[in-house]
Amino acid sequence: MTVLSGWTPVLLFILWHCVTVCCKIPTLDHIRPKAGEKAQERAVMELLKRLLGNRSTEFIVSVNRSLSNDSLDVCELRSTTNNKIVASGSSGVAVASGIYNYMKYFCNCHVSWSGNQVDMPRPLPQLTGILRINTPHRFRYYQNTCTFSYTTVWWDWPRWEREIDWMALNGINLPLAFTGQEALWQEVYQALGLNQSEIEEFFSGPAFLAWNRMGNLFKFGGPLPQSWHVNQLYLQYKILERMRSFGMIPVLPAFSGNIPKGILRLYPEANVTRLGPWAHFNCSFSCSYVLDPRDPLFLQIGSLYLSQVVKQFGTDHIYNTDTFNEMTPPSSDLTYLSAVSHSVFASMTSVDPQAIWLMQGWLFFNDAVFWKPAQIKALLHGVPLGRIIVLDLFAETEPVFSYTQSFYGQPFIWCMLQNFGGNSGFFGTVESINSGLFKALYFPNSTLVGIGMTPEGIEQNPVMYELMSELAWRKEPVNLSKWVSLYAARRYGSTQENLAVAWKLLFASVYNCTVPHYRNHNHSPLVRRPSFNMNSGLWYDPAYLYKAWKIIIEAAPSLISKETFQYDLVDVTRQVLQVLTTSYYQDIVDAFQKHKMPELLTAGGVLVYDLLPELNRLLNSNHNFLLGTWLEQAQSLALDEKEAQLYDMNARNQLTLWGPSGEILDYANKEWGGLMEDYYAQRWSLFVHTLVECLETGQQFKQATFNKEVFQVEKGFIYNSRQYPTKPQGDTYEIANRIFLKYYPQALKRL
Repeated sequence: MTVLSGWTPVLLFILWHCVTVCCKIPTLDHIRPKAGEKAQERAVMELLKRLLGNRSTEFIVSVNRSLSNDSLDVCELRSTTNNKIVASGSSGVAVASGIYNYMKYFCNCHVSWSGNQVDMPRPLPQLTGILRINTPHRFRYYQNTCTFSYTTVWWDWPRWEREIDWMALNGINLPLAFTGQEALWQEVYQALGLNQSEIEEFFSGPAFLAWNRMGNLFKFGGPLPQSWHVNQLYLQYKILERMRSFGMIPVLPAFSGNIPKGILRLYPEANVTRLGPWAHFNCSFSCSYVLDPRDPLFLQIGSLYLSQVVKQFGTDHIYNTDTFNEMTPPSSDLTYLSAVSHSVFASMTSVDPQAIWLMQGWLFFNDAVFWKPAQIKALLHGVPLGRIIVLDLFAETEPVFSYTQSFYGQPFIWCMLQNFGGNSGFFGTVESINSGLFKALYFPNSTLVGIGMTPEGIEQNPVMYELMSELAWRKEPVNLSKWVSLYAARRYGSTQENLAVAWKLLFASVYNCTVPHYRNHNHSPLVRRPSFNMNSGLWYDPAYLYKAWKIIIEAAPSLISKETFQYDLVDVTRQVLQVLTTSYYQDIVDAFQKHKMPELLTAGGVLVYDLLPELNRLLNSNHNFLLGTWLEQAQSLALDEKEAQLYDMNARNQLTLWGPSGEILDYANKEWGGLMEDYYAQRWSLFVHTLVECLETGQQFKQATFNKEVFQVEKGFIYNSRQYPTKPQGDTYEIANRIFLKYYPQALKRL
């Protein structure tokens, strides 16, 4: 039996006994899984085989839609006399998530991006009676349009298969499915009469397609090779088949009005607006052409494209497109805004009369100066009530539903954004998500129809996604202290109480940002271009982080063989060194401003010649923190050397300059082995050497001059052609312990 066996049934009753409070939207009643019950059962059994091997036979799976009479997923679990578990659910997703929660709270197991801990007891723990698990949320949404560039861009099918398994286990039933859409756009553009060069001038490179799709960017990082289209189309077919086999509802792309310049050659009278520059790009790569939705050509192109989508991908009737993403509309006139949304929706219903428009609500928060209540209402009411679902994209920090009367009657999904740019670094808003979701659920006249996770990038901070996924099945907030204690136990398969203490410390500090309007962009000086105006603030007390670090270091000898523990050992040590980098940066600035050469040499020397090299060695010791893996995945999609170079440039540029000249510099920063050595450390070395030279010669430090010099370092990294390790190097515990012995006393002194 597990450590939880004595009180787990009571715990599970508290965790999962939910009441139905979900808003009922009749216009969504036709949204149903396409796969039959037997197909969904097979999908869950295959998932269990991949996850548990031979022990998957200890589970008996049944999908029965009649278990739910209100479209809300439910799963019932019971034990048999021969120590098996029978799981019956209203969908494949319901069964998979029900089994995973049995595994978590009865078997002490854990599944995450950073490793699995699935050492289940023999025999399986018995259930007393029937355990019924249900959710008050019609939809559990997942992904962000940006995730397809910041994280999944280079994925192959095995990686996608693992992710879809993770989705099913975590109850996701409404995933975004954006892969492969450029192949269909190419066919549409060719049918309209565009030539190949006009099409190639439009598509951006693979790492920047998210912003090409949203009308922010064109051409940069391109052209897209034909082999890319073939590969992505093949992937999309497999992704959709697998998602649907679990009973998920994939969200497919639709037309937003973003067009290639070549359309103007074919339709010179079309009502097209050329937008202004986006995010510091000039008009060589931005200033996109947008077709007015009221122009008849919009309906023609939109219906032509959606017909291709439905023909090639099938449909589950939900489509995403976003107008005015980080772009101000040409008019604030209410009639105009209603006409825009009406026309966009008409292009969907002309092909699929049952279409539902899923729209990211980011624009309302991002451009709040333009989007006043009247403008928001006008845009939303251009679509019939119940035919558009709004993603309240950043609701844990900037909820929009609360000042728009639940989006003026349109259904919405409360989302946790959590991450920008796929940045590394601990971050979370545990108190906010633990309370905010339920405020939306019980909001007067709430039109809430779901819960969502919309990170720009994933594969970091797995604890936040496990918590958020569980909240989808709750009717009230959890006790965070108790929840994270259980999380620690199952993540490591260990009963050591001090590990729970470590995680409580993290939940009370770095994972509980309460600063109003805070955006998690990892502004740490470690991963930003050095200057005298760097952001050195923290939203938490680092003393909590250091205490947790000490506990995890002390627990390491007995747990280092666990991949989940090894990942966390690297991650918490990385976070400490990130904080200490800020301290050494402050010492460097102080010494320079006071003209203290010995202190400058000491602080700069420790940072450049010890701390950063040690951090690079630490990151290189774990396969989850390797630049080489990202670059290898990119190059593996190439058919020849030319394509390999193009993909390599895309992969490196996105992490660093994010544009030809650093237009969105370091937005997608990552703390990875290789990147730390050849990019971040090189910048810091140049900064320290420049300051030393200034003190020696009596010259002033000129940021503009330094920026020109450091740009050559940054650009040099993108084109250095160096091969980086794709396999871990060194002993993680030995490296982490050495760092601890050197830097823990330093950390305490700096509190």
